[in-house]
Formats: sequence, structure tokens, C-alpha cells
Amino acid sequence: MKPALLIGTVVLLAALLGAAIWLYTPDKPRKVLEAKYFVSAADYVEAAGLRLRVRDTGPRDAPAVILLHGFGSSLETWDEWAALLSDRFRVIRYDLPGFGLTGPDPTGDYTDARSVAVLAALMDRLGIAKAAIVGNSMGGKLAWTFAASHPDRVTKLVLVSPDGFASPGFEYGKKPDIGFTVRLLPYVLPTVMLRASLAPAYADKVMLTDALVARYADMMRAPGVRGAIVARMQQYIPENPEQALRHIQAPTLLVWGGKDGMIPFANAQDYLRAIPDSRLAAFPDLGHIPQEEAPERSVAPVRQFLAP
Repeated sequence: MKPALLIGTVVLLAALLGAAIWLYTPDKPRKVLEAKYFVSAADYVEAAGLRLRVRDTGPRDAPAVILLHGFGSSLETWDEWAALLSDRFRVIRYDLPGFGLTGPDPTGDYTDARSVAVLAALMDRLGIAKAAIVGNSMGGKLAWTFAASHPDRVTKLVLVSPDGFASPGFEYGKKPDIGFTVRLLPYVLPTVMLRASLAPAYADKVMLTDALVARYADMMRAPGVRGAIVARMQQYIPENPEQALRHIQAPTLLVWGGKDGMIPFANAQDYLRAIPDSRLAAFPDLGHIPQEEAPERSVAPVRQFLAP
């Protein structure tokens, strides 16, 4: 090898190594995250072979409401709604398997069937025969899947910009191509890229504060979570939801922001056509996560809908 070429190769390798070191983002220690997010032993519930991080607030004898967060999120996404509902309801929220401080599922199974089984097991563990189920985005898909397969356990259903229908890059019956950059997620998580990935979820970009981005980053850097996220994406095969949706018996409220940059607002009409007893509360100025962007305003129709 010529000296100039050798020097060039060494410089390139050194630059790549330096970039890798600069971008490398390790997991955060569990104890550090638990201290920051006020976790105690009482916050964990054993169910379905998992140690789920759970928040259970409100009167124990009140009607139960279970809140399911979206992809890459955690139970903190519901902080405001939980506070506004806990006067009248027993409100349960938890980090879904593979996310937050629940962490990876030891089975390695991130299919919808496993998620449904975990939710049923948690309800059994908490002594809840029936509950209203509320889900956002991926949690919305879990909510309607559970309602379709366990109609006797769901009193009412609230779907907040739910996932389920096909969209660009997600075809029925085909595993999405997650790409090389996604496979790097367990090793790198630049804040600028995380912020860019979150931005389409918020109509008002002012809501995407440094503190909010830091919370999402913390929960994604919990031990093993990023690897679990990649595993979940690798196992995901979209299926046409219409047949399952028609099996839903619970009265259903759709809550959707007209400026949703993640899942098209137009999909609300697909759900209204497929779910027998359904209605829509639309917020033209909000995005994909109305419970964070305008909690008091977006929870108002939910409180009314859930009232006994």
C-alpha cells in the first residue's frame, strides 16, 4: 500500500472510530433512573412472569380505568390525565413490556398476543374483573385488540390516535424493513435525532421541551429497552384490523388531533366505520399525543364518556 493511501486509510478509520465513540450512548443504570422517577418497591407488580412498573391511583372501589402508552413512551405520558381522572376512577397505568422501567420481556415475545396476555394477567393480579381501557398510538392498538378478544372484560374503550391501519412503509402481511440505522439504536441515541423523531407527534413544537425530550431519552436508555424496541419492530407484521374491530362490543370513543403527524387523522373514519358503537372527539389544533399537549382540554370528553 502506498504511504499516502495508508495514511488516508488510517485517518478515515480514526475518524470513524472517533465518531463511533462520540455517538455511543450507553444504557443508564436502573438505580439512577428509579431515583429520578421516584420508583419504590411498591411501584412494581409481578404478572405474567414480568416485573411491571405500575402506578395505581384513585379510590380502590371506584370504576377502573387502565391507560396504555404508545411506542417508545412510558406511563409518564399519562401524568396529567391520571391526575384529572383519579378523583372519580381507579386509574392504572404501567410501562408496557419492552419499555421504560418494566424493561425487556424475558420471553423475548413482543407480539400482540403476548401484550394482551400481560394486560389480562395484570388485571387478574390487581383483582380487576372489568375496566375501561384507554390507549394511545401503539397502546391504542393493544387496547382495541384486547377489547376485541376479551369483550367481557372491557366496559368502555377510548382510542387516542390509535395504530392499526396500514400506512406508508407498513403493508398488511409484510414485515417492515427496519433498516440499518434502527439496528444501531441499542448503541446510539443522539438527542438531536430523538427530538426530530418526536417532533411530528406535537402540533405545537413549543411543547417539545428539553425536559420532555430528556424523559423520553431516559426511558429509552433504561437497561435493555432499545434492544427490546428493535426486537418488537422485527416481530411486527401488520394485519388488516377491520374484522377484529367489528368484534368490539364496548362503547368506544376516538380522541384524535387534526394535526397528527404520526398517524393520519383520516384514519378516524376507518375506525368509526368498523367499530359498531363508536364516536369521535376531534381536536383540530392538536397532534398525536393530546394527553401531553393539552391535557385538560383533551380529557374533558373522556371524563364525560367514562362517567357511569
